[in-house]
Amino acid sequence: MELYLNATSPYARVARIAAMEKGLEPELVWVDPWSNDEQLLDVNPMARVPVLVTDEGQAISESLLVLQYLDGIVEATPLFPESALASVLQLTGLAQGLIDASFGTVIQRKHEGDTADNTLLGQRRLAAIKRTLAGLEKNLESAIKQQELPAFSATHIVTGVALEYLDFRLPEIHWRESHPALVELDKEMSARASFARTAFA
Repeated sequence: MELYLNATSPYARVARIAAMEKGLEPELVWVDPWSNDEQLLDVNPMARVPVLVTDEGQAISESLLVLQYLDGIVEATPLFPESALASVLQLTGLAQGLIDASFGTVIQRKHEGDTADNTLLGQRRLAAIKRTLAGLEKNLESAIKQQELPAFSATHIVTGVALEYLDFRLPEIHWRESHPALVELDKEMSARASFARTAFA
Protein backbone atom coordinates (compact mmCIF):
# COMPACT_ATOMS: atom_id res chain seq x y z
CA MET A 1 0.00 0.00 0.00
CA GLU A 2 1.30 3.44 -0.96
CA LEU A 3 0.18 6.90 0.11
CA TYR A 4 1.06 9.83 -2.15
CA LEU A 5 1.27 13.06 -0.19
CA ASN A 6 3.14 16.25 0.56
CA ALA A 7 3.97 17.88 3.88
CA THR A 8 1.66 20.90 3.72
CA SER A 9 -1.57 19.46 2.31
CA PRO A 10 -4.33 19.25 4.94
CA TYR A 11 -6.08 16.65 2.79
CA ALA A 12 -3.02 14.40 2.71
CA ARG A 13 -2.52 14.82 6.43
CA VAL A 14 -6.09 13.66 7.09
CA ALA A 15 -5.42 10.47 5.14
CA ARG A 16 -2.06 9.83 6.79
CA ILE A 17 -3.47 10.30 10.30
CA ALA A 18 -6.35 7.95 9.52
CA ALA A 19 -3.97 5.26 8.31
CA MET A 20 -1.89 5.59 11.46
CA GLU A 21 -4.95 5.44 13.70
CA LYS A 22 -5.96 2.25 11.89
CA GLY A 23 -2.57 0.74 12.65
CA LEU A 24 -1.43 0.90 9.03
CA GLU A 25 1.91 2.17 7.77
CA PRO A 26 1.64 2.59 4.00
CA GLU A 27 4.77 3.44 2.06
CA LEU A 28 4.90 7.23 1.87
CA VAL A 29 5.53 8.65 -1.59
CA TRP A 30 6.37 12.36 -1.30
CA VAL A 31 5.39 14.38 -4.37
CA ASP A 32 4.90 17.99 -5.47
CA PRO A 33 1.38 18.46 -6.86
CA TRP A 34 2.32 21.86 -8.33
CA SER A 35 5.14 20.57 -10.52
CA ASN A 36 3.13 18.10 -12.64
CA ASP A 37 5.08 15.32 -10.97
CA GLU A 38 4.88 12.36 -13.36
CA GLN A 39 4.87 9.93 -10.45
CA LEU A 40 1.71 11.57 -9.12
CA LEU A 41 0.08 12.00 -12.53
CA ASP A 42 0.44 8.26 -13.10
CA VAL A 43 -1.93 7.56 -10.20
CA ASN A 44 -4.08 10.71 -10.31
CA PRO A 45 -4.40 12.78 -13.51
CA MET A 46 -5.82 15.61 -11.38
CA ALA A 47 -2.37 15.96 -9.75
CA ARG A 48 -3.91 16.14 -6.29
CA VAL A 49 -2.99 14.51 -3.01
CA PRO A 50 -3.69 12.31 -1.21
CA VAL A 51 -3.79 9.19 -3.33
CA LEU A 52 -3.86 5.79 -1.68
CA VAL A 53 -2.74 2.95 -3.93
CA THR A 54 -4.00 -0.37 -2.61
CA ASP A 55 -2.04 -3.61 -2.60
CA GLU A 56 -4.16 -4.60 -5.61
CA GLY A 57 -3.15 -1.46 -7.50
CA GLN A 58 -6.33 0.64 -7.28
CA ALA A 59 -5.65 4.35 -6.81
CA ILE A 60 -8.10 6.04 -4.42
CA SER A 61 -8.08 9.83 -4.35
CA GLU A 62 -9.90 12.40 -2.18
CA SER A 63 -9.26 12.27 1.54
CA LEU A 64 -12.74 11.27 2.73
CA LEU A 65 -12.87 8.43 0.19
CA VAL A 66 -9.52 7.22 1.50
CA LEU A 67 -10.97 7.26 5.03
CA GLN A 68 -13.99 5.29 3.86
CA TYR A 69 -11.73 2.69 2.27
CA LEU A 70 -9.58 2.38 5.38
CA ASP A 71 -12.70 1.95 7.49
CA GLY A 72 -13.75 -0.89 5.22
CA ILE A 73 -10.53 -2.87 5.48
CA VAL A 74 -9.76 -2.35 9.19
CA GLU A 75 -12.58 -2.75 11.71
CA ALA A 76 -10.63 -1.35 14.66
CA THR A 77 -11.05 2.35 15.47
CA PRO A 78 -14.13 2.95 13.29
CA LEU A 79 -14.06 6.36 11.64
CA PHE A 80 -17.71 6.32 10.57
CA PRO A 81 -19.42 4.29 13.33
CA GLU A 82 -22.97 3.26 12.48
CA SER A 83 -24.19 4.15 15.96
CA ALA A 84 -23.36 7.82 15.42
CA LEU A 85 -23.20 8.02 11.64
CA ALA A 86 -25.44 11.05 11.12
CA SER A 87 -23.60 13.18 13.69
CA VAL A 88 -20.19 12.11 12.40
CA LEU A 89 -21.11 12.85 8.79
CA GLN A 90 -22.64 16.22 9.69
CA LEU A 91 -19.60 17.39 11.63
CA THR A 92 -17.07 15.88 9.25
CA GLY A 93 -18.76 17.63 6.34
CA LEU A 94 -18.48 20.97 8.12
CA ALA A 95 -14.84 20.35 8.98
CA GLN A 96 -14.06 19.36 5.38
CA GLY A 97 -15.75 22.56 4.24
CA LEU A 98 -13.53 24.52 6.63
CA ILE A 99 -10.46 22.93 5.07
CA ASP A 100 -11.77 23.71 1.58
CA ALA A 101 -12.38 27.39 2.35
CA SER A 102 -9.05 27.77 4.14
CA PHE A 103 -7.07 25.99 1.44
CA GLY A 104 -8.80 28.01 -1.26
CA THR A 105 -7.90 31.23 0.54
CA VAL A 106 -4.25 30.20 0.80
CA ILE A 107 -4.04 29.26 -2.89
CA GLN A 108 -5.75 32.45 -4.04
CA ARG A 109 -3.37 34.55 -1.95
CA LYS A 110 -0.43 32.64 -3.41
CA HIS A 111 -1.44 33.49 -6.96
CA GLU A 112 -3.07 36.92 -6.56
CA GLY A 113 -1.11 38.41 -3.68
CA ASP A 114 -2.46 41.05 -1.30
CA THR A 115 -5.53 41.78 -3.41
CA ALA A 116 -6.93 38.25 -3.10
CA ASP A 117 -9.00 38.91 0.02
CA ASN A 118 -10.66 41.92 -1.60
CA THR A 119 -12.16 39.94 -4.46
CA LEU A 120 -15.71 38.63 -4.27
CA LEU A 121 -14.42 35.06 -4.09
CA GLY A 122 -11.89 35.94 -1.41
CA GLN A 123 -14.51 37.67 0.71
CA ARG A 124 -16.92 34.76 0.34
CA ARG A 125 -14.28 32.27 1.46
CA LEU A 126 -13.31 34.30 4.53
CA ALA A 127 -16.97 34.67 5.46
CA ALA A 128 -17.44 30.93 4.97
CA ILE A 129 -14.55 30.22 7.34
CA LYS A 130 -16.14 32.37 10.04
CA ARG A 131 -19.59 30.82 9.59
CA THR A 132 -18.24 27.28 9.47
CA LEU A 133 -16.26 27.72 12.67
CA ALA A 134 -19.45 28.89 14.36
CA GLY A 135 -21.42 25.98 12.90
CA LEU A 136 -18.82 23.46 13.98
CA GLU A 137 -18.74 24.89 17.49
CA LYS A 138 -22.52 24.82 17.83
CA ASN A 139 -23.02 21.33 16.42
CA LEU A 140 -20.01 19.82 18.19
CA GLU A 141 -21.19 21.19 21.52
CA SER A 142 -24.68 19.80 20.87
CA ALA A 143 -23.42 16.37 19.80
CA ILE A 144 -21.26 16.09 22.90
CA LYS A 145 -24.10 17.20 25.17
CA GLN A 146 -26.50 14.71 23.59
CA GLN A 147 -23.83 11.97 23.67
CA GLU A 148 -24.14 11.57 19.91
CA LEU A 149 -20.42 11.66 19.16
CA PRO A 150 -17.99 8.80 19.84
CA ALA A 151 -14.68 9.41 21.58
CA PHE A 152 -12.86 9.27 18.24
CA SER A 153 -14.00 9.33 14.62
CA ALA A 154 -13.45 10.94 11.23
CA THR A 155 -14.89 14.10 12.77
CA HIS A 156 -11.98 14.34 15.19
CA ILE A 157 -9.35 13.81 12.49
CA VAL A 158 -10.78 16.25 9.94
CA THR A 159 -11.67 18.92 12.50
CA GLY A 160 -8.29 18.68 14.20
CA VAL A 161 -6.46 19.02 10.89
CA ALA A 162 -8.70 21.91 9.82
CA LEU A 163 -7.96 23.85 12.99
CA GLU A 164 -4.23 23.21 12.85
CA TYR A 165 -4.21 24.25 9.18
CA LEU A 166 -5.72 27.58 10.22
CA ASP A 167 -2.91 28.00 12.75
CA PHE A 168 -0.35 27.05 10.11
CA ARG A 169 -1.54 29.13 7.15
CA LEU A 170 -4.08 31.67 8.46
CA PRO A 171 -2.96 32.55 11.99
CA GLU A 172 -4.73 35.91 11.79
CA ILE A 173 -8.02 34.02 12.20
CA HIS A 174 -8.13 33.83 15.98
CA TRP A 175 -10.57 30.94 16.18
CA ARG A 176 -9.74 30.03 19.79
CA GLU A 177 -11.24 33.23 21.19
CA SER A 178 -14.88 32.16 20.93
CA HIS A 179 -14.91 28.43 20.22
CA PRO A 180 -14.26 26.54 23.48
CA ALA A 181 -15.53 23.18 22.23
CA LEU A 182 -13.16 23.35 19.26
CA VAL A 183 -10.31 24.38 21.55
CA GLU A 184 -10.88 21.27 23.66
CA LEU A 185 -11.05 18.99 20.61
CA ASP A 186 -7.85 20.50 19.23
CA LYS A 187 -6.13 19.98 22.57
CA GLU A 188 -7.15 16.31 22.61
CA MET A 189 -6.06 15.72 19.02
CA SER A 190 -2.71 17.48 19.34
CA ALA A 191 -1.84 15.09 22.16
CA ARG A 192 -2.27 12.04 19.92
CA ALA A 193 0.85 10.49 18.41
CA SER A 194 -0.67 10.53 14.92
CA PHE A 195 -1.06 14.31 15.05
CA ALA A 196 2.36 14.90 16.59
CA ARG A 197 4.10 12.79 13.94
CA THR A 198 2.35 14.55 11.05
CA ALA A 199 2.51 18.16 12.24
CA PHE A 200 2.59 20.81 9.53
CA ALA A 201 6.09 22.12 8.86
